[in-house]
This record gives sequence, structure tokens and C-alpha cells, in this order.
Amino acid sequence: MGMENILFITASIMAVFMGIGAIIVRQKAAKRPLTMKKILIPPVMMSTGALMYVFPYFRLTPVEIGESVIMGAIFSILLVLTTRYEEKDSALYVKQSRLFPLILVTLLVLRIILKTILSMSISPGEIGGMFFLLAFVMIVIWRLSMYINLRAFKKQQISSF
Repeated sequence: MGMENILFITASIMAVFMGIGAIIVRQKAAKRPLTMKKILIPPVMMSTGALMYVFPYFRLTPVEIGESVIMGAIFSILLVLTTRYEEKDSALYVKQSRLFPLILVTLLVLRIILKTILSMSISPGEIGGMFFLLAFVMIVIWRLSMYINLRAFKKQQISSF
């Protein structure tokens, strides 16, 4: 077994653990009201991962960038459409969804399948760069929809006074 195969398997296992972690974090986050800080921190913290593109091994072609952005936008639709909000104590909360863990697991399985297929023609570094960009686009669009909902909620609160 070559080093690239070991890295691929390790990355896939880590993705599963990160997915489990995301499910746990989301369930805990649903117990606290939605705030601008809670919306902004994940994409801002994740953006530091873009430093990988400093290294040529991770750089993408324009076509790979386009594919990653389009797939990230498509995957974000699932998150946007299944995220529900509820008002409690004059605050907006993200409602816990029974679908979220299923969607996340489905996206992880799809990610592993796509990585397996793409690894036949694309280097592991480029695949890593593509999947980072895909995830980043997905998170940014999802968080942008949260921001729009929070802003509309606050606007409605102000107008109801």
C-alpha cells in the first residue's frame, strides 16, 4: 500500500470523525440563540485553511475551481432548505433537524465516493484543495442564508414595537 493510499484512507476516516463532531456541535448550538458571531465564526475560522493554496501541490486549475464552487453551491441547497428557525424568548433559534445528521452522513459518503473516483486522475493535493473549496462555498452560502434570516427576524422585531 502506497503512501498516497494511506493518506487517502486517513483523510476519509478523519472526515467521518469531523462529521460526527459537526453533528454534536450543531445539536448543542441549537440550544442557544442565533447571533451574528455564531454565523460568522465558522466560515472565518475555516478560511484559514485557504493558506494551503500557497503550496503548488494544492493549487487548482480554473476548471477545478469552477467544479468545486458549483458542487459546493449545490450541496449548500440541502443545508439551506432543511434549516428551520424558531422564535423563543424574543430570540431566533436554529431548530434541531432530524434530517441534518442524515444529510451530513450522505454528504460524507458522497465525498468519499467522489474522492475515490477523482483520485484516479487528479493528485491528492488537488483533491484536497477542491474539497476544501467545495466545503467552504457550502458553508458560506449556508451561513449567508442564516444571516438573511436573522436580519429579517430582527427587522420584524423592530417593526413590531
